[in-house]
Amino acid sequence: MKVSLFITCLADVMYSNVGKSTVELLEKYGCEVDFPVNQTCCGQPAYNSGYHKESKRIAKHFIEVFEDADYVVAPSGSCIAMVKEYEHLLSKDKDWADKARNLSRKSYELTQFLVEVVKVEEISARLPASAAYHKSCHMTRLLKVTDAPQNLLSKVEDLEIKELPNSQDCCGFGGTFSVKMTPISEQMVDEKVAHIEETGAEILIGGDCGCLMNIGGRINRLGKPIKVMHIAEVLNNEVK
Repeated sequence: MKVSLFITCLADVMYSNVGKSTVELLEKYGCEVDFPVNQTCCGQPAYNSGYHKESKRIAKHFIEVFEDADYVVAPSGSCIAMVKEYEHLLSKDKDWADKARNLSRKSYELTQFLVEVVKVEEISARLPASAAYHKSCHMTRLLKVTDAPQNLLSKVEDLEIKELPNSQDCCGFGGTFSVKMTPISEQMVDEKVAHIEETGAEILIGGDCGCLMNIGGRINRLGKPIKVMHIAEVLNNEVK
């Protein structure tokens, strides 16, 4: 099974281990992974800020880069949700809309791909710790990926998952929202951190680097002893 990796901006620039873990995880379960070197941002920041003309150029480039892939997989539900928005963004141009639709059909968030396409039933990973899982907004509300992450985490040896109060609530990142509405964003992430502390978890796990950057940054500033991990790192954690 051939997979083209869409690494995403944040994983590329700030969380290289997430990309490494994603590749190793896909290869572990029988996938042949390639990395299209001409890939760029999916265009989500520009699109969400109202720059649709610029977003169309980015979307067309993205489609050209990945249109020949068998599958496109990213360690981010948020970015894959944007890829699935291309058909709407390019709806006035039938040829590009058709290309966008074809790309959408073969684009997956990592855990969604492992469960729905690869049909992974067992995970050869071990993490002796307690953890809470943050449900990112775009993954759950736009991409509709709800069960796959937690189903996979439940198979990690020695990992205890604590129920996170108000787990459906946004962490306050929202891309440019955290910049434009900083005071509100700060209150939202403080509330999220407080709920994580309530669980007594040693680790916060998430599936989107944006959320983890926001929550992890606040945890660090507040001096809380809570580790932050992307789900790819957890699922790839070696059994020792």
